[in-house]
Amino acid sequence: MRHGKKFNHLSRTHEHRKAMLSNMATSLIMNKRIKTTVAKAKALQKYIDPLLTKSKSDTTQSRRIVFKYLQDKYAVTELFREVSTKISDRPGGYTRIIKLGQRFGDAAEMCYIELVDYNENLLSTKKATTKKATVRRGRKKSTAQTTATQSDSDSSNDEAVKASDEPPQATLDKETETPSPKKESEKKVESKVQNDSEKSAKDTDSTKKSDKSEDNSADESK
Repeated sequence: MRHGKKFNHLSRTHEHRKAMLSNMATSLIMNKRIKTTVAKAKALQKYIDPLLTKSKSDTTQSRRIVFKYLQDKYAVTELFREVSTKISDRPGGYTRIIKLGQRFGDAAEMCYIELVDYNENLLSTKKATTKKATVRRGRKKSTAQTTATQSDSDSSNDEAVKASDEPPQATLDKETETPSPKKESEKKVESKVQNDSEKSAKDTDSTKKSDKSEDNSADESK
């Protein structure tokens, strides 16, 4: 019994395992996604991640080191020209494993292993589901903002007081233009009273004149 076994030999010799991982890394760089077993995919992640990090510095030394592992000049040029520009902003975690279930026959767990930056569908969904940063309620405002808000509130209060002291011109215009029905009725009553008083005064004057004329006629007859 081997305790603390962390390295998976994949039931192969050292030379066979090394050649298999080199071929799988080349296929992944050229095709951006390959289908394999979960055990091989986990071993490939440990093998290819240092090579992808090395491709970020495009120098002759880094190209030679990567070529030592891949042994394919076309894969090296693809890695340093195309893939390195895609993964330049990513600090690790260049590959993703998508499990597919068990294989018929030996029931081996199958999966896809792919380069993260080349799956446009998952990248678009992640961008769409990003949430805005929320601000805590307990966070205090700056002194400049508080003073500005206080000055704005004071000025608005002063304007409101001035507006309450002075009657609005619009209401005065409305009152002068459209009098209320109560005022109209009062005016009509006053005009009627004035007419009645004028008529009564005229009647009294006419009666006085008639009385004077009768007196004068009586005197003349005497």
